[in-house]
Amino acid sequence: MNRALLFDLDGTLIHSDPLHFAIFAEMLAERGQVIDQAFYEAHIHGTHNLDSFPWLFPGEDAKLLSVEKEARFRDRLAMGQSPMPGVLPLLDRAEAEGWGIAVVTNAPRINAEHMLAAIGLKERLPNLVIGDECARAKPDPEPYRAALRLLGVNPEHAIAFEDSPSGLAAARGAGVYTVGIRSTADDAALRAAGAQFTLSDFTDPALETILQRHNKEAVT
Repeated sequence: MNRALLFDLDGTLIHSDPLHFAIFAEMLAERGQVIDQAFYEAHIHGTHNLDSFPWLFPGEDAKLLSVEKEARFRDRLAMGQSPMPGVLPLLDRAEAEGWGIAVVTNAPRINAEHMLAAIGLKERLPNLVIGDECARAKPDPEPYRAALRLLGVNPEHAIAFEDSPSGLAAARGAGVYTVGIRSTADDAALRAAGAQFTLSDFTDPALETILQRHNKEAVT
């Protein structure tokens, strides 16, 4: 194994942002505050709960609220979800061609496992790097460095797929070629955050160019 695909989870392998937005809107509405999608994308999307909760819910216990929020999220996941379009064929190809695969996420482990189970990939994607279990979570590069160490792959031979500014910063900081998935943000916003290329999803024909280039570099 001398090359790897590294996947964020929320918004990358599963289009979970509508669920997260609904829960944040619900919890804030219970406290007399109203947010819209634009506020969520600008101030909440991709952030760690313990970074955003102190100012979102001032005077309350951020850790307890985080536990509550994630429990509500898991309840909604129980209805099942579909993986991002094109994920399954890409995993088939990666496995056939010998790519290492890991999931790199800031989600709590229990949530990450629920998400992977909801899209039918828990058993297929056992290499799971959790931000809270690293020395530092995204946007720090350490979770991506941990994934590279786990797979024994050099950063120049890896591709990271991300949808948030914090994730893109983490992957770029680790020296990994970084691809933005346009599940919530457009090409310009993702490139401004550090994406070197962007895709609509994993059915985008441009994915072939990225894979072919890294295949060539990995064997030369």
